[in-house]
Amino acid sequence: MANDIFVILEHTNGQLRKVSLELLSEGRRLADRTGEVVSAVLLGTGVGELIPVVAAYGADQVILAEAPALENYSTGAYTSVLNKVIREHQPKLVLLGHTVLGKDLAPRLAQRLGVGLVSDCVGMEQDDNYFVKFTRPIYAGKAFSHIHTEVTPIITTIRPNTFTLADPAQDRSAKVIETAVNIDPADLRAIIREVVRAASSRPELTDANIIVSAGRGIKSAENFRVVDELADVLGAAVGASRAAVDSGYREYKYQVGQTGKTVSPTLYIACGISGAIQHLAGMGSSKVIVAINKDPEANIFAVADYGIVGDLFEIVPLLTHEFKQRLA
Repeated sequence: MANDIFVILEHTNGQLRKVSLELLSEGRRLADRTGEVVSAVLLGTGVGELIPVVAAYGADQVILAEAPALENYSTGAYTSVLNKVIREHQPKLVLLGHTVLGKDLAPRLAQRLGVGLVSDCVGMEQDDNYFVKFTRPIYAGKAFSHIHTEVTPIITTIRPNTFTLADPAQDRSAKVIETAVNIDPADLRAIIREVVRAASSRPELTDANIIVSAGRGIKSAENFRVVDELADVLGAAVGASRAAVDSGYREYKYQVGQTGKTVSPTLYIACGISGAIQHLAGMGSSKVIVAINKDPEANIFAVADYGIVGDLFEIVPLLTHEFKQRLA
């Protein structure tokens, strides 16, 4: 059995997603301590130009699978190809981002390979016996469990922004292994003809380093412009609580929480959010949390690193003005 660390890469519009670079960086750190090999798995069409970037962030080798059927992500095609690649190379560890793609793909791979799945991890380290120990939140983020497994390959999904990006080494190179793509027709239950992406200058919510979110306290969809202005100044993504989404103030795709998206930004600014358990489960692993709420007893203050008791319609414009001046 090989001791490869596999990183399944995600890319959109010809660029690797940040979470994939984070996983490569951490895989490299882990491999440097254990002498293992970091193998990046790259699927798509015309993605060979990404190989220098993959190598710079730590891959020793790139397993490249290119075919028209892989141009856009589809569950059946990706599962079929990756199942064969993993069986052929027998890696010790398979890392995916805890993203929409990762959450769809990882359990299917685990089932196909007959192995377990450790999902939604916020920590990973090697123990004294050279097995990997994972940390994941449980009970809506109120506690953490440490999972130790000796069964390989280990399939795991890692939350974005969990690991620090390494400085890319531009002089690194990676061995390229091209793999034949033979997809079982039985796996192609759906064929993706076209992907239409919404145009936005803001970062993807799950990848963002800074997120400004609003809850029911924003009072209306029109009032969200206050949050949008602050987000634009900070180069941040915009989020919303379930209460705000249910009230029709923002679309579901913006929802942060147990029934929405799980995020782990460096900075999370919560505006008019009370701090319901299901919301805290989606953003509790943020590095720094700033809460703005006029209710001093709001639950959000229990997890906040910094709290401002006041009306968000007074506080947020002041923050926007101040950040605009400082960043100028």
